[in-house]
Amino acid sequence: MESFDGSERTVPENSSLKSSIIMYILTAARVSPIARKLAISGANVHIRPICSFMTTERQSPAGRNTTTSVGLLPSIRSFQTGTASRDIDSAAKFIGAGAATVGVAGSGAGIGTVFGSLIVGYARNPSLKQQLFSYAILGFALSEAMGLFCLMMAFLLLFAF
Repeated sequence: MESFDGSERTVPENSSLKSSIIMYILTAARVSPIARKLAISGANVHIRPICSFMTTERQSPAGRNTTTSVGLLPSIRSFQTGTASRDIDSAAKFIGAGAATVGVAGSGAGIGTVFGSLIVGYARNPSLKQQLFSYAILGFALSEAMGLFCLMMAFLLLFAF
């Protein structure tokens, strides 16, 4: 079989394998110029995020596409980058606030665990009631402080940044 550059290639004798190889070579020969043209001719328009896709091509009244002038490209690029980075920043802000809210829920679980341990400890040894109660108050305070800290961080992320 002859290749595209004119040199001879050998193909195994298996007919199904031979037909598969021929079909692969012919398909690659058809697709590669299209892929090359898309890569060279500004196909970066098709791979931009939706949030940053801002008027790189305009429809003229005649219905044909005209591209923006070269003088405007730096300002458009910086505007697109700003939009994308603002979207990423706001998404990170909301994700962080959500994680801090989960921390508040963890504080509630901690308070429940401390109270459950107080009940179990009192049931096992009622004579240690005063010592168990003082440790339980300390556990409540630490868990509540962590919950309030998480709530404060959530509000800071949402409204201060």
